[in-house]
Amino acid sequence: MEINLGKLAFDIDFHPSDNLVATGLIDGDVHLYRYSPDSVPVRQLEVHAHTESCRAVRFINGGRVLLTGSPDCSILATDVETGSTITRIDNAHEAAVNRLINLTESTVASGDDEGCIKVWDTRERSCCNSFNAHEDYISDMTFASDARKLLTTSGDGTLSVCNLRRNTVQTRSEFSEDELLSVVLMKNGRKVVCGSQTGIILLYSWGCFKDCSDRFIDLSSNSIDAMLKVDEDRIITGSENGMINLVGILPNRVIQPIAEHSDCPIECLAFSHDRKFLGSIAHDQMLKLWDLDSILQDTVNTQTNETGVVDSDSDGDEMELDKDSSKLSKGNFVTGNKRKNANNEQAGSNNFFADI
Repeated sequence: MEINLGKLAFDIDFHPSDNLVATGLIDGDVHLYRYSPDSVPVRQLEVHAHTESCRAVRFINGGRVLLTGSPDCSILATDVETGSTITRIDNAHEAAVNRLINLTESTVASGDDEGCIKVWDTRERSCCNSFNAHEDYISDMTFASDARKLLTTSGDGTLSVCNLRRNTVQTRSEFSEDELLSVVLMKNGRKVVCGSQTGIILLYSWGCFKDCSDRFIDLSSNSIDAMLKVDEDRIITGSENGMINLVGILPNRVIQPIAEHSDCPIECLAFSHDRKFLGSIAHDQMLKLWDLDSILQDTVNTQTNETGVVDSDSDGDEMELDKDSSKLSKGNFVTGNKRKNANNEQAGSNNFFADI
């Protein structure tokens, strides 16, 4: 399924229990679509949420509310049923809001263009944590719920670990050679996997965050702007060349391409609530919904045809921690944040969740 959005989209999110998908657009609008395997997607809602682009969108409160963030430094909560504004905070951050992530049923985190992260508690209706974790834009975030730690990547080329219990930036990696753009947790939390501007995948061992313990350099020379975890052994990556690949981690290998956006940079990937669909947006202004079972089954068939047996994608030997890892220095920085570049082409409060 394809939806022509008509404008560049920066983020997508699926409803946690219904067949709805939301997109945030460069003109500040939010679109909400209902999809079905048997019919054309229908737009349910269109809201002009922000005066500048809508960079981040997330369903919260069981899918009843859409939360959005923008370079206008505001965060807006919108009622999904009516499209009406629930509440808006105009100074949520001192810089452009770049990312949003759900942490628990009652907390979300936001990240901005100057490396600041804030955690919002919807029950207490307040900003409960703030971290100055990075020196440049927050590119991605993931949450280790058991450890209560928020892992973030940044355009400054580092990975940070924010301890929510202690309200502190627990550790920060050495500078990588380029921007880190995406992050997922793998191997039952033992490995942190980061995608970079040069197409290299960096692997960090849990608890050894200063230096990466492995580097996967064979995927692509194009930036890895988005990653999704399929299972403990596989991820889906979206790259600057428009390719969406299924990739194995430990052993590190490209299993095969599974989808594409015609050479247009991938902006975001997401799974539907039932994991039947993979959603992708790119610079071709299209939202594509891929039948996940079908594209993953195609990879199984391909491996069976080539080898006579289905590859098990097993871990193999456990990687030694930080063996022969070299200290990385920060090289010349070239901004690769497509959200900033696209925006150039077109023109902390206590009561944020008061009405939710």
